Amino acid sequence: MSMITATTWVPRGFAAPFPTKYVFDEDEYERIAKLAKLRLDDAKDDLEEAKNTEKEASGKQPNGRGYGNSHNELRSHNEIDDDLKEYDLEHYDDDEDRGQEGEGDTMAMFGNIKTLVYHESNADDPYITMQERDEDDDEREELQILSSDNLVLAARIEDEVAHLEVYVYEDEADNLYVHHDIMLPAIPLAVEWLDLPVGKAGAEKGNFVAVGTMDPDIELWDLDTIDAMYPNAILGQGGEDSTKSDKPKKKRKRSKKANDEYHVDAVLSLAANRHHRNLLASSSADKTVKLWDLNTTKCSKSYSYHTDKVCSLAWHPKESTVLLSGSYDRTVVAADMRAPEAKAPRWGVESDVEMVKWDPHAPNFFYISTENGIIHYHDARLAPANPSNSKPVWTLQAHDESISSFDINPFIPGFLVTGSTDKEVKLWNIQPSGPSMLVSRNLGVGKVFSTTFAPDQEVGFRLAVAGSKGSVQIWDTSTNVAVRAAFANKVAPVEGEVKERLVGLDEESSESESDEEEEEEGEEGEDAGPDGWESMEE
Repeated sequence: MSMITATTWVPRGFAAPFPTKYVFDEDEYERIAKLAKLRLDDAKDDLEEAKNTEKEASGKQPNGRGYGNSHNELRSHNEIDDDLKEYDLEHYDDDEDRGQEGEGDTMAMFGNIKTLVYHESNADDPYITMQERDEDDDEREELQILSSDNLVLAARIEDEVAHLEVYVYEDEADNLYVHHDIMLPAIPLAVEWLDLPVGKAGAEKGNFVAVGTMDPDIELWDLDTIDAMYPNAILGQGGEDSTKSDKPKKKRKRSKKANDEYHVDAVLSLAANRHHRNLLASSSADKTVKLWDLNTTKCSKSYSYHTDKVCSLAWHPKESTVLLSGSYDRTVVAADMRAPEAKAPRWGVESDVEMVKWDPHAPNFFYISTENGIIHYHDARLAPANPSNSKPVWTLQAHDESISSFDINPFIPGFLVTGSTDKEVKLWNIQPSGPSMLVSRNLGVGKVFSTTFAPDQEVGFRLAVAGSKGSVQIWDTSTNVAVRAAFANKVAPVEGEVKERLVGLDEESSESESDEEEEEEGEEGEDAGPDGWESMEE
């Protein structure tokens, strides 16, 4: 089983052209020794516990593990030895006749061996006119990332193994491939790109990623380093434990009680502050929101605005200290992080909140998606006295099932995408009169867990979609006829036929799903959008 739980883009120009290979020197050894101390102690304790359990089981079951199985294994080995005796392998090299015959036959094949000339380097051999390329040069060239490339980060769980895949997306070449990956300790739930050079003194910008998982710790990784063994930093109790003394100590049980210093349950959402680059907000199943200082890797503040799991966060695009948070308690809070004691405005919705986002083109407004498939659009200046009396500007029944992901295009006002567990991706045009659907598609990713627009204007129409089938698809939405018609002033004119661009989808799967979509859209009529799956013409 393979699924992708979250994705995010890295803007162009931040990735190092030639990522460095991980160097395991003495300083790194000491750092890793500290980071691994707690995990090693845990593993030893678990192993000792397993051995004790095994001993107890063997003592109670005389015919189980222990004598019975050992006896059977010994008998099996004896039978194998008897079968091999006929070949007398122990004296194989002592057979004089065999050695003489073998030597004669073998050496006859190399009768001119004494006349051969050995060169230490191929460059010294006059008969080799085509010199070999340095393997390091080849590998360096393969790892190169161009300034016109985007990175796409995908959090994957596959056969109970969790890792973060770093894709390179080459827009002009219609190419998407895995550049390298990072092993993770648990199922990843949230991924956030960071431009802060964590732990790199003197550097102005960085290329890092913060990863939240089912574990309560947040790991920070350098995306410009290949094959790293451990994260550059850990936010949480694991980070604190890694700095403790190296002296042997008894395994410390992790706290399960919510506190002001670290999370004690799964990390569900991460939000980097683009104005104050050292600030990272996180929310957790422990019902708290925490603010981390990436310069010190310590928790600066902890907030308890909600009474259930806090699943989504979003910083205000203009008011840099205002944080929007959504929870399973069916409320959304817009709080100023500078005033934790002040009563924050709160809005209520009809079911569990799935995701929250500010409108980048109208900063006084924000979106909420819910488990019931509804999008709410609110004016933050009109906070109700009672959350149950919340009055949105408009609501939209976008899907029949949970809206697990949505995004607003940062360069095209009114361009909205929603993704749902009903496996559909829908594109919307948000106008003053309300939203209207442009197109609905099943992109073959299974239940949709992530929909994100590209962060650069040159590729502003590109959309990354991923879900329960473990594949990432990049859809150039500007090649869709309905999108081109709705946002004609934003789309570059193209002569002749325009075929839809979708990078990463298997051709056979694409064709079969295309046929299914055409049949469904034919039955649904205008709800399916005006375009269908056919090739598009201007």
